[in-house]
Formats: sequence, C-alpha cells, structure tokens
Amino acid sequence: MIPDEIIQVLEKHVDSAILPETARSVGGGCIHEALLVDKEDGGLLFLKQDTAETLPLFAAEEKSLNLLRSTNTIRVPGPILSGSGREKAFLAMEGLKMSSRASGAAQRSLGKKLAALHSHSTDTRFFGASFNNYIGATPQSNHRHEDWADFFITERLTPQFRFAEKRGKRFDQEDAVLTAIHSHLRSLSISPSLLHGDLWGGNVGFLENDEPVIFDPASYYGDRETDLAFTRMFGGFSAAFYEAYREINPAPEPVRETIYNLYHLLNHFTLFGGSYASSAEASIREILKTI
Repeated sequence: MIPDEIIQVLEKHVDSAILPETARSVGGGCIHEALLVDKEDGGLLFLKQDTAETLPLFAAEEKSLNLLRSTNTIRVPGPILSGSGREKAFLAMEGLKMSSRASGAAQRSLGKKLAALHSHSTDTRFFGASFNNYIGATPQSNHRHEDWADFFITERLTPQFRFAEKRGKRFDQEDAVLTAIHSHLRSLSISPSLLHGDLWGGNVGFLENDEPVIFDPASYYGDRETDLAFTRMFGGFSAAFYEAYREINPAPEPVRETIYNLYHLLNHFTLFGGSYASSAEASIREILKTI
C-alpha cells in the first residue's frame, strides 16, 4: 500500500496522475518493498518504500543514480524523488519493463557500455565520492583519497573487519592481509573510474530492445576492476559480456579479483553471517600466498 501523502508528493513531480490501485510487487534482491505503479498517461513509476529511518539509504541511491546518469554511457532508471512521510521513506524513479534474460548481443552491449562508463573522462583525481552511501544495508564511507591503496584499506576493508568484530568474528590474519594488500595496490598504476559499486546479476536488466540497464548502485570513483570482480561472485554475466568489456579495458592479474571480492565476502558476513566468514578466511589465505 502506498500512503496517500506519498502519492500527493509524487504527483507534484510527474506529469500524470498516479494510480496506486495498480501497484504490484517487483521481485529480486531488493531489501525494501519495491512496487511498479501505472500512471494515468500510460507510463510507469518504480517505487521503493520502507520505514522512515531508511531515508538516508534512498537519498544516497538517488545521488548514485544521478551520477551514473550524468555520464550518458549506460542506461539507469531516471530518479524522480526521494523523501519521507510520517511512517515511510521512499525513492521514486522511472519505471522500466525489464527482463533478466539477455541474448549474446545484449550481453556484449552491456560489456561495452560498462567499459564506456569506467572510461568516462572526469577531472577528479580522487578515489571516493562527495557523499557516503550503502552497500546493501551496510554504511559505506566514500571519504576521498588521492591514493587508491589508502582508500581501499581505510574506507573499505578496515570498516568491514570492524563490522565482523561486532558480529563476534575476529580474523587472525587481518593485519597481515591489510599490509599485503596495501603494498600490492600501491605498486599498481590505477586511475579513478566511476563505478556502479554493487554490480551483480540481480542489479542488471534488459529492455525489450536488448538495451542493458543497471540499477541499485552504490557508486564512487575507484578501480574499475572492483566492478568486474563482483560480477563473477554470483554469476549472471556471460562470456560475451567479458569479451566485449576486455576489448576496451584489458584484464589484470587474477589476484585483484580475490582482493576486491574480499570486501563483498566480509560485507555478506556482516549482513547474513554463516559461511561467508570461512569464504573470507579462504580468500585471505589465498591473497597472502599469492602476493
């Protein structure tokens, strides 16, 4: 159910009446209530809503969507408005009819457009962003650094180790792996790329014309390989995607994938617990053995 006060606010920002009786749930990996709603003019509205306390998550997602959209490289749903009423916070955006199934040509298009996003020219020399956001429901600091190794250790891995401690898990080789990763990343020449930040198969869809769409971002400027690494963690991306991407951006050594996915393994332990801790420990051992 969409509260009347949210309908009233949204109708001031769209060119058509909204028909709340048409709202239907949208499945997927979203942690909030997600609805697709018809507008009187025949268009669609996509609405996320949750408790009022979740407004910072929605406001940060709106900023990420606007940042990605400003590059004109890959389709993202156009954000309309984030806000909150007496009981619920919300994020409204352009409604799109998408499918998770894609042809080889669609996967190639996704690879090329993602490479274009990562190659988008920018004047920033910093890693991070002008705003903080969330990876899932976990706070993600984007405090800016001029050095990628400093950013990844300070703003990504170290906070996740602290979150793990709050869950009762201490990783014995934390200090060793942080030192090794910092030294390894310092040895590389990495320029800031604008990232989706949470790029797995559940955050990609395809329109009827095979145009790819990415959504649910946690964007910042970082090493483009962090996006590529996470695409491999849960699958959903074909060989055609990687081939098209690598025609523009060459592949690095495999250890970077393990390094960058350690962040996501730790975050999944923070969010869900369970076997993600042992997977993170295995990655730590592999990293220390390799670099």
